[in-house]
This record gives sequence, structure tokens and C-alpha cells, in this order.
Amino acid sequence: MDGEFVVFLIGMRLNKLWKIHKWIHAFVAMPRMLRELQQHPEKGLLAARTSLGGRTITVVQYWRSFDQLEAFAKNLNDPHLPAWRAFNRRVGVNGDVGIYHETYRVGVGRHESIYANMPVMGLAAAGRSVKVGKRSETARARIGAS
Repeated sequence: MDGEFVVFLIGMRLNKLWKIHKWIHAFVAMPRMLRELQQHPEKGLLAARTSLGGRTITVVQYWRSFDQLEAFAKNLNDPHLPAWRAFNRRVGVNGDVGIYHETYRVGVGRHESIYANMPVMGLAAAGRSVKVGKRSETARARIGAS
């Protein structure tokens, strides 16, 4: 990646599986948001990947900037804010569904990603993929952390 970028982890945990009426709306809201962002790359999403682990669904997102992430989250005309408000009305703090997010602003030379025998994914999908040099190179040398 050239320049600063943002890694945003967002997910939900189905604390009470039988209460589908509480979590189904949040469950279907995220794919709608991702479709909107993929149709409008000018909003700043570079790439996203969804994974499931037990009762927790996580989406790893790569954004061009924190300002663009925040603008999407707060814009009434984008799907996030209405979905967030609906979640708070429907679930709030009752514990039926857990949600979380983590935001990481990553500066130039402060990251490294290596993929061996993998399709293009993760940060390589958000930016560009380059081959690692000699086997003797170290992560410390590649990111300039001497």
C-alpha cells in the first residue's frame, strides 16, 4: 500500500441463536453495505473479506482513509447509519446479539503482508502484490524497522 490506510474489523456474535428475529436484520445489513461500497469505490473501501468462526461473523475491511470510513458511517444516505439505528432499537444492550469493531490507522512503512501459495486476498487485494526478494531478507528490513 502506498500511503496511510485503515484496517477496520467489524463483526457480530450471535449470543442467542434462537432469537433470529433479533440478529437477522444485522446479519443481512452488512452484505447490503458491502454491495453499496463495491458499487461506489469513490467512498473509499478498497477490499473486504468476511469470515465465520463459531457464532461470530467478522468482516475485515481495508479503507483508503479514516475520513472516508467515518463519512460512510455517519451519512444518512448510506446504509450504515439507518442499520445502526435499527440495531439499537431492536437489540440495544439486551445481550441477544454482540457487535464490535476495531479501527487501525496504518502509516507508511508500518505494515507487512506475506502470502505464499495463496490467491490474492487481504491487503494484497486492497493494494498491490509484489514479490518478496531474497530468502535472506527479513521482515524488519522490508518494513524499514532497523
